[in-house]
Amino acid sequence: MNWVFLGFVFVMGLCVGSFVNVLIWRTLHGLSPYRGRSACDRCGRRLAWYENIPVLSYVVLRGRCRTCKKKIDWSYPVVEGVTGLLFLWWASLGFAFFQLTQTPLSVVQPAFWLIIGLVLVVVFFADLIYGIIPDFTVVLLGLVTLVYRLMLMKNGALAISDFVEAVVVGLIGGSFFLLLYLVTRGKGMGFGDVKYALVMGFLLGYPKGLVGMFVSFVMGGVVGVGLLITGKRKMKARVPFGPFLVGGTLIGLVWGNQLWWMYWNSF
Repeated sequence: MNWVFLGFVFVMGLCVGSFVNVLIWRTLHGLSPYRGRSACDRCGRRLAWYENIPVLSYVVLRGRCRTCKKKIDWSYPVVEGVTGLLFLWWASLGFAFFQLTQTPLSVVQPAFWLIIGLVLVVVFFADLIYGIIPDFTVVLLGLVTLVYRLMLMKNGALAISDFVEAVVVGLIGGSFFLLLYLVTRGKGMGFGDVKYALVMGFLLGYPKGLVGMFVSFVMGGVVGVGLLITGKRKMKARVPFGPFLVGGTLIGLVWGNQLWWMYWNSF
């Protein structure tokens, strides 16, 4: 594939990642992500255009505001870089990996998974940094997945039974995480995790959704215990679970079927 094209796609991803940063910060601070120019989080000064170049501005400014000299959060260049890599992977491998041959699904399916990837980036970093899974991400995941699955059924690429199974898996996952939320009184995980698990099951279906949730739970438990042993977290401290749910979603999506049958064949 043309390297110039891939470079262009990567830069486009960096720019989208810059908007993702704005979306996360402003949404969680009750501001509109569509109004007003970007400003320093510390001193409030509006940024010039050359201070808004994804990743590059952070490097040139050495990670500090040009005016107040306070540190710029590490998450800004990381989110931009991750989004750029997402676009690069999607253009070079993902488009073909998720592509169905039937029109219009040959275009709809890759576009759908790119949108899902962007939403997962928002969920991952919003919960990691602020401890919150924004409601709009869950709603968007649910609506986009619903429309996508209905399109698949209309074009004969998805059976009604598979749609029903996906709904059931979502209800099982949401109910399980709701039970954990109630038992721990919200200290073990937030209600945003419950809502995400509900949509996660609907997104992945059977058996991928069950595998993804199990993997998320195991990863979260292992990391949580590790943080307790090393003294980096106290018993009552809450560890953001969103990143593990995102990780479980990706693992379930790519290897869910293989892991499911590998487990049952081991008996």
